[in-house]
Amino acid sequence: MSPVVLQVVAALLSAVAAALTMRALVPPAPRLAGRVRPYGLAARSALGTVEATTKIGSMGARVAGWLARRLGRVLNSEDEEGLSLRLRQSGLFPGLGGAEAVNAYRVKQVTAGFTWLGLSVMAAIALELPGGRGAALALLGSVIGTARQRGRIDRTVEVRRQRMRIEIYTVNQLLAMRIRAGGGVVHAVSQVCQRGRGEVVGELAEALRLHRAGMRAADAFRRIAALTPESECARTYALLAAADERGADLGLSLLALAEDVREGRREAIRRAATKRRAAMLVPIIGILAPVMLLFVGAPLPSLLFNWS
Repeated sequence: MSPVVLQVVAALLSAVAAALTMRALVPPAPRLAGRVRPYGLAARSALGTVEATTKIGSMGARVAGWLARRLGRVLNSEDEEGLSLRLRQSGLFPGLGGAEAVNAYRVKQVTAGFTWLGLSVMAAIALELPGGRGAALALLGSVIGTARQRGRIDRTVEVRRQRMRIEIYTVNQLLAMRIRAGGGVVHAVSQVCQRGRGEVVGELAEALRLHRAGMRAADAFRRIAALTPESECARTYALLAAADERGADLGLSLLALAEDVREGRREAIRRAATKRRAAMLVPIIGILAPVMLLFVGAPLPSLLFNWS
């Protein structure tokens, strides 16, 4: 490698190290984009309050969005509706709508892919790899960068599902208490949302917002039941919708659902404990068993063949 290339690589690495050090020592100020975005031109144009021909953002942002949309269709095998549902279930990009969240995710995915591509190219130059191996390393880096974003959605959805499975047991009991004390379904849900926090309470609050915006309460509960990532929460929301339409007593049904959730969690903990016990046996069998076999089999040749 020529000295010029080495100097360029060293200068880039030094600049990156200096930037990361300054970021750690002097963190940037918190951005207000998440709070201001609902009042911006993009959200207002989606609602029809601003002309659609209004120019939003700079030329660089529009080019990045166009490139992300083109490459996003190639990088993601699922359609926009499925991707929007997964993003909503994961809780990522909470201040954006369906289409805006998909565009933001694609921009982030393309950015991560190009970042890993650049790092792979720099590594190939530093290691003096030939052209074929360097191209393979660059391709592998871009694939890793894009796959990490897809895996992040799956991990976030799973973490949120586990958290909701823990919360729904308490929420069902609180709703049963509120309904037994006297009051309708909407009143009980509003009382729980006023005093509670969490993922399940957030979805119930969204159902209340839809109901206050003009949607029937049963339809609002069915909507969040179709969009929630946790099946136990979907059962609770469907039960609330049915009770609001038919006027049934929810107390015993909610307590039964809470007990089902408790039993399901208990069985999941038992299965996890069994898997961990089996995993603990792997080092014992793989390390200690061969040593024990050597000690047991060491005197066998002398016993069988009278070897001294």
